[in-house]
Amino acid sequence: MKTEECLQRIGDDLWFTEIDRNNLKIYYRIKEVVYRENSPLQEIIVLDSYDFGRMLVLDDAVQTTSGDGYIYNEMISHVPLNIHPSPKNVLIIGGGDCGVAREVSKYSNVERIDMVEIDEMVVRTSLKYLPEVSGGKPDPRVNFIFQDGTCYVKEKRDYLYDVIIIDSSDPVGPAVKLFELDFYKDVYDNLCKDGLMVCQSESPIFYTEIFTKIYKNLSSLFPIVKPYMATVPTYPGGFWTFTIGSKKYFDVNPGKFDKETKYVNREIIESCFALPNFVKEELGIINYEN
Repeated sequence: MKTEECLQRIGDDLWFTEIDRNNLKIYYRIKEVVYRENSPLQEIIVLDSYDFGRMLVLDDAVQTTSGDGYIYNEMISHVPLNIHPSPKNVLIIGGGDCGVAREVSKYSNVERIDMVEIDEMVVRTSLKYLPEVSGGKPDPRVNFIFQDGTCYVKEKRDYLYDVIIIDSSDPVGPAVKLFELDFYKDVYDNLCKDGLMVCQSESPIFYTEIFTKIYKNLSSLFPIVKPYMATVPTYPGGFWTFTIGSKKYFDVNPGKFDKETKYVNREIIESCFALPNFVKEELGIINYEN
């Protein structure tokens, strides 16, 4: 759907329409268009909405908002960083809104934060127009690398990562490669012998096939695979999953969590791995006898 059709004035009001899988329409009433530009890869828009504040929209799809973006960014960051006992090197693939980098920067023991984002304009736009998400100014430890994440993990370096966070958009266009087994194999090879990774693994209701494929692919590589969940209101259905693949560690350590956050706390870190029965059925891990 063209942006001109997604962004329309109805009466005295401006509305943005997001269409998911041609099955679901989500309407947002908009105060104003803050920023709009085309990068070499995609159209980038920042909208100021009534309910969610400023929104980052890429090719007509909402990526994050100042109203609820902290939920996603905190969940994909703090949970894995509280499973690994002492992460030093962290790689973020994607994450152009800089929200994940902002959360990872809260850990003083992390020495290196490499952030690989394919579209430099998304980063610059987020830092300037979405400070509630990005923080406005990156931590000095954040090393921006503007290239394709699938190519980056194929390169050889003189160091490996303790934690890799894959903050990808939906599996459409170039992002499709970030959901494939070959990519996860390269991610595995970039991890230390006790490293772990996490990815956003879509809605278990609307994207069941993708969710289960991610679980299956990671299970073929990692001895420990653990999905967990959160509610993110602006994502289709609001019910969202993340999946961890770990070479060694699997216990959460909620007692040590002491970061300043809006969503994540010790109770959330401990309880987010509790899965509904229908999700366990999708993954083939339910046992009704227990």
